[in-house]
Amino acid sequence: MFLFEKAVVGSRRYWSWIGILLALILAGFLFYLRQLHYGLGITGLSRDVTWGLYIAQFTFLVGVAASAVMVVLPYYLHDHKAFGKITILGEFLAICAVTMCMLFVLVDMGQPMRVLNVLIYPTLNSIMFWDMVSLAGYLLLNAIIALVTLRAELKDMPPPEWIKPVIVVSIPWAVSIHTVTAFLYSGLPGRSFWLSALLAPRFLASAFSSGPALLILLTLAMRRLGKFDPGPQAIQKVSLIVTYAMIINVFFLLMELFTVFYSRIPEHMEHFDFLFAGSGGQTMLVPWMWASVLLAAASLVLLIVPRYRKNEKILAVTCGMVFLSIWIDKGLGLIVGGFVPSPLGAITRYVPTLPEMFITLAIWGVGFLMVTVFYKITLAVRESMEALGARWS
Repeated sequence: MFLFEKAVVGSRRYWSWIGILLALILAGFLFYLRQLHYGLGITGLSRDVTWGLYIAQFTFLVGVAASAVMVVLPYYLHDHKAFGKITILGEFLAICAVTMCMLFVLVDMGQPMRVLNVLIYPTLNSIMFWDMVSLAGYLLLNAIIALVTLRAELKDMPPPEWIKPVIVVSIPWAVSIHTVTAFLYSGLPGRSFWLSALLAPRFLASAFSSGPALLILLTLAMRRLGKFDPGPQAIQKVSLIVTYAMIINVFFLLMELFTVFYSRIPEHMEHFDFLFAGSGGQTMLVPWMWASVLLAAASLVLLIVPRYRKNEKILAVTCGMVFLSIWIDKGLGLIVGGFVPSPLGAITRYVPTLPEMFITLAIWGVGFLMVTVFYKITLAVRESMEALGARWS
């Protein structure tokens, strides 16, 4: 309770931000109550497009959650001190992302009681069951690690020895949550767009790009709004992770495009044609997908050239470009592109409705609210330790 007491103390700007998030959450919750009463008919989903904006956010955010391993692994396994101040931020970001993932699954299932069917009637050969287990386990692991390490820091003591095996377990677990999520799609033989052995590696590469990019943005925001400074070395090391992961992510995409268009398999080509050229008069996603490509290309140039990457103002813009590019490609592009055309060749129009968008924004609001509270606690603990150190010196 002492830690959470630090979250209720803040400036007028802090409480204004909290008020905006709460208003957004309330608006989305009211639309969710309408969805509970009316059903998923208030969304843009249909018989042919059964997953849309909700599952797109779920897929993207699983990657953000998994990316915490990119700062946990160097710090705890290789004792890389540069990540010391930023690791706890990555763990808190993972907690928030997993919570949002679960909320998106909840709203996508229509009636929340249906979630209990997975627990009451578990099916061991169901990928959905294992995805739920992996997400819940990862949430628990990160919650324990973050709480124990933050309490240890508050007491100015090293973390207890028993937490190290938990940290070691969390590293492969992070990889597993996004691998299992990829299996949800690549295990559906009727959907040729997802039927690729590269899907899980592509998921991991995109996760290790977008998650650390968001972490950099949040860290720079904390530096500007508070007295938190992880040091330029930490930010530059994470930016290198983003660079290499983004190069691999784009390389995997080019491999996919070569395989599809060189082999000229019609049912595989149709999905890419729909996304990048439009089919059946439906071109809504075309500008989005080309925007994703242009953002990825531009961000690669800015990341690869050291002069641009080491400029933190340019780096912040670049990380925003990486985040947005992958959000488009891995979100609506991946999900809607997998359903359209259908296995029978039908072109179905999918446009998220206003209630759908507000519910989505509300869940993002929950995530940002959690990030704000957790980072505020972390900042308060760091400030109190620095003040104590200054007093003793």
